[in-house]
Amino acid sequence: MEFIKVGIEDFSIENINYIIQKEVQLELSEEAIQKIQKCRDYLDAKMENDDNVFYGINTGFGSLCNTKISKEDLSKLQENLVKSHACGLGDEVEPIIVKIMLLLKIQGLSYGYSGVAVATVQRLIDFYNHNILPVVYQEGSLGASGDLAPLAHLSLPLLGLGYVDYHGERKKASEVLNIMGWQPIVLQSKEGLALLNGTQFMSAHGCWALIQAKRLSHFADIISAISLEAFDGRKDPFTPQVHQVRAHEGQVKTAQKINELLEGSQLILQEKVNVQDPYSFRCIPQVHGASKETISFAENIYNREINSVTDNPTIFPDEDLIVSAGNFHGQPLALAADYLCIALSELGSISERRTYKLIGGTRGLPSFLVAKPGLNSGFMIVQYAIAAVASKNKTLCTPSSVDTIDSSQGQEDHVSMGANAVVKLLEIVKNIEKILAVELMTACQALEFRGAEKTSPLLYKIFQDFRKQVSFIDEDVLMHNEMEKSIAFLQEYELK
Repeated sequence: MEFIKVGIEDFSIENINYIIQKEVQLELSEEAIQKIQKCRDYLDAKMENDDNVFYGINTGFGSLCNTKISKEDLSKLQENLVKSHACGLGDEVEPIIVKIMLLLKIQGLSYGYSGVAVATVQRLIDFYNHNILPVVYQEGSLGASGDLAPLAHLSLPLLGLGYVDYHGERKKASEVLNIMGWQPIVLQSKEGLALLNGTQFMSAHGCWALIQAKRLSHFADIISAISLEAFDGRKDPFTPQVHQVRAHEGQVKTAQKINELLEGSQLILQEKVNVQDPYSFRCIPQVHGASKETISFAENIYNREINSVTDNPTIFPDEDLIVSAGNFHGQPLALAADYLCIALSELGSISERRTYKLIGGTRGLPSFLVAKPGLNSGFMIVQYAIAAVASKNKTLCTPSSVDTIDSSQGQEDHVSMGANAVVKLLEIVKNIEKILAVELMTACQALEFRGAEKTSPLLYKIFQDFRKQVSFIDEDVLMHNEMEKSIAFLQEYELK
């Protein structure tokens, strides 16, 4: 079993994917333990010897920040915070994203600026390593005072409250604690706030969306190359010199990738009747490339965020400082997520247009890609279906980050709505998967009329692998089933 020590190195989107997929176990590094303990000792001494007011440590929360809490009630204050803030609504967050939330919360606390006890961080690690995943809900965070409601649900099971998914079963957290022989955590001063303040809901959704987005961007290039072959498209628009004189990195990389995919193809080299191709084929480098650069931009933002301290107040033992500020505000994540929504939607939009062209009965291909159109409708309504999905994506691209709602009696008067941004981002990612899968299904159907064996060796290998799962459609069949098989292929196919 592989282990990784938390608190030594920064995470990245790439190694988060590795850690999750390979089920790597976590353990606190000695350095992290020392930092966490040092901060906790400092805070304990401060609470014992200092009568000053520190937000959320010995005061109420939000607009109740001026209400001082007695030393005897500091633990109860933190417990009440977790219970009262567990106000999630809507669908449950996918278990894999909850697992990333745990991972990122552990990472954020390991820096030793949050005032939590080592035992609290260790219990989060225990949950992670034993795959005990709290039930968290998608709705309830404004993405500005941290992801309060979802992180409250993430934290409830530490106290023996709420529900968890354990070995595929829904159980009360108290039952699972008994099974594991663990006592509920008794929160000390500041601990509840440290658990609830933070951007781990937004960050986890964004990380998972980026992992999928990078994979789908790669597939978009491959599938578009198959469509280009099937449509009897031209190679001219991928000439390297064309892209070097514009020099957008994503565009240059995309053109290079398409040329690599087409290496050895007889189809791309055969004489062309058409002088130009439609934009959805001719401008693949420009459109796919722009989306690639947006993915890179968002990845940089999220890579910084997942290695940051985002709770509040922030405690600096060496400087004798306890600072209440706003590192929990999700504006960087919200803006990046909204931008990424647009970029991914465009990958789906241009994909749907290529599908539309392939079924149009031009360039020697039969109408709707069946031998006997009329008697058979073929791929007619397949295109309708993804047109509906592509249109839905455009609606989902309405930015969340331009919205704000006054909360906590005006104390929290500008919020990011980043949680809403990342939830719709994840929906767009799933929609892109559907659209690309249907383009692949359509392109492979069209390629058979053109002569699939004449395409490049690389594309032909992918075509053959796809045909093991989805057959050529000679006469009308229940198309939903074939579309679902295509989506499953895209989800499961390992690119070499």
